[in-house]
Amino acid sequence: MEDIVVSDAVLSKAAEIGMDEFLMVITEAIMNAVGGELTTETMAEMNSDQITLVAYSMLRDEVMDGGFVQLIHNGLGGFIFLNPFAYAIKQWGLTDLGKMVYKVKKVYLTCHDEIEKDVTDEEFMQLFERFPAFDDFDDEFVENEEEWTSMVAHYVDEHIEKFAKIVK
Repeated sequence: MEDIVVSDAVLSKAAEIGMDEFLMVITEAIMNAVGGELTTETMAEMNSDQITLVAYSMLRDEVMDGGFVQLIHNGLGGFIFLNPFAYAIKQWGLTDLGKMVYKVKKVYLTCHDEIEKDVTDEEFMQLFERFPAFDDFDDEFVENEEEWTSMVAHYVDEHIEKFAKIVK
């Protein structure tokens, strides 16, 4: 993997805009360094903190857009629930998010095959009705997203050397 290099000026400007922008700059730099694709091979090039940040970004984007059903349907369930993401995020201080991910995993394991099937748009929309067990988790994530994203941004800022090399 090529070095992940971020300009201090770009990162500072992003941080001024907000924590979402700050995290996006770092996440995009990581993804660009591995060719823009998350595969077994590209994950082997990343360290655990970089993988955790990419996982959080994907989780946040999917759940905020369409909930856990969408995340699972779009093929990210295995990445989030079958890897040590929940453990890693708890190590970053996001204990409540880690606990929630463990709870969602239990539901995921019972129904992911059905949710991951190729379906029409209409059938996809029906998945939300067929799997209401995710509704409370969706709500919990949305209610806590700002705080959790702030905590992730703080962790990244405090440990920036684990994510990218910052240059003048």
